[in-house]
Amino acid sequence: MRKKTETLLRQLSEIYDTDNRDTYITVYFNKLEDPKFISRREHACIAALPKNEKQNFQDTLQTIKQFLHKTTEYYGAIFASAEHKLFKSITLPMPVYNALIVDTSPYIRPLARIIDEWESFTLLLLDSHSAKIIDISLGSVDKQTNLNKDIMQKHKKGGQSQARFQRIRQGAIHTFLKEVVEALSSHPDHQIILAGPGTTKIQLRDMLPKHIREKVIEIVDIDLNDEQQLLQQSFKIVAAHETDKSTSIVQQLQKEILTDGLAVFGLKETLKAAQQGKIDVLIVEKDYKVKGCICEQCQIIRSGPIKDCPVCGQPSSEADVIEEIIEYAKRTNGSIEFSNDPLITNLGHIGALLRFK
Repeated sequence: MRKKTETLLRQLSEIYDTDNRDTYITVYFNKLEDPKFISRREHACIAALPKNEKQNFQDTLQTIKQFLHKTTEYYGAIFASAEHKLFKSITLPMPVYNALIVDTSPYIRPLARIIDEWESFTLLLLDSHSAKIIDISLGSVDKQTNLNKDIMQKHKKGGQSQARFQRIRQGAIHTFLKEVVEALSSHPDHQIILAGPGTTKIQLRDMLPKHIREKVIEIVDIDLNDEQQLLQQSFKIVAAHETDKSTSIVQQLQKEILTDGLAVFGLKETLKAAQQGKIDVLIVEKDYKVKGCICEQCQIIRSGPIKDCPVCGQPSSEADVIEEIIEYAKRTNGSIEFSNDPLITNLGHIGALLRFK
């Protein structure tokens, strides 16, 4: 699911109305909250839109309403425009805030933030005779593989018979763990959590190839009976790991700045780098927003109000400057990191690691 979502995000980042008109509707929906938010936003948008854009809005919204009436999903996002023959929807496995945005392009910031904050990972539940490999993508189970081996348990006799039995049993366990390693190798290249009772998980970790072993972020000693509790614990582990990763990236940004390396910070320089396709990793303070204006014809973006484009003289339209930077970064395969680290605040709320100067 994550790969599909990232592909959609990239596709949406490349879409905009070249005539600078608000012809795209983005809806993030949560059916468990505020069922009347669509009708409220509909009235507000119709009142605000110019006459020549109202028909497209109504046609597009009618298609969205029909979809929402039919879908059984509780959470999701829709990106649509009747005029441009666009309708894309995606199910989201976690609650989102209801929102309806009308703009010159699809509004992707919430989707980019979900992808950043909900890291994919593989949870391996293991004991000496069974293994369950669960791939978690965007907060839900994406794939599950079960492996079982009929391995002899305890032997009551002593002496040589006991020793021989133990060798046979350990050999059988080793063979089983080799099967688990092979199965794990065929799964996505995710970070990994190993969980289960006893020492079998340690034995397995030591058998993993180096490139897979380096992906293990936690080893959890736990009974396998309560799988749901283990899943919830895994989400907390991955969330903590994501916070550490975010801190590390911000520290890398700081180091690059101090050594005059491949980095920019602050709104003006980050926007410039985004427009030039230089951004490798865009780092944004989580709730940072800047209002500005954009000329869709020239792709000139400025913070604050600007009535006419300084290049072509055409009227500009209001824009979310951070949203525009995110779109630029995604168009050139940059990754997005949202952070609440105080350092990114001190650096002007936004910055980027660059591919080149």
